[in-house]
Amino acid sequence: MVEGVREVLNKAVRIVLLVCLVLAVGATIYIALSPKVGERFTEFYILGPRGRAEGYPTNLTLGRNGTVIIGVVNHEYEVVSYRVVVRLDGEVIAVIDGITLSHGGRWEGLFTFTPQKVGERMKLEFLLYRDGVEDPYRTLHLWISVRPRWGSA
Repeated sequence: MVEGVREVLNKAVRIVLLVCLVLAVGATIYIALSPKVGERFTEFYILGPRGRAEGYPTNLTLGRNGTVIIGVVNHEYEVVSYRVVVRLDGEVIAVIDGITLSHGGRWEGLFTFTPQKVGERMKLEFLLYRDGVEDPYRTLHLWISVRPRWGSA
């Protein structure tokens, strides 16, 4: 009688272990095939002309160019279209359209500007817009000073 009970218990333990093993394998496969969606955001940055977070053109001479690198990286888990608007002292000096990125996509572009007026601590703004949204999604700025050319009044 004890042998029969032991055999039944052994079978039950084997079945329970087999069910646990199947559930563990199933859970592992589910986790591997369904990656967790993380935080949704967009990287928006400006770099100096050498591709580093330094050497920004902040002291310029009237009529001379300044160059920065503008970058956008999509971490939104969907395809997103972006537009960059650049303003100097509140006046729009450039619009960059047609930046469409899939999740993980990166766009970088050289942006060259030529100030048309002299001034101290003028705000050079970079505004990133998502398609169909009226307000800026991200903003960046530099403070620039523009001095007159030699011989200019």
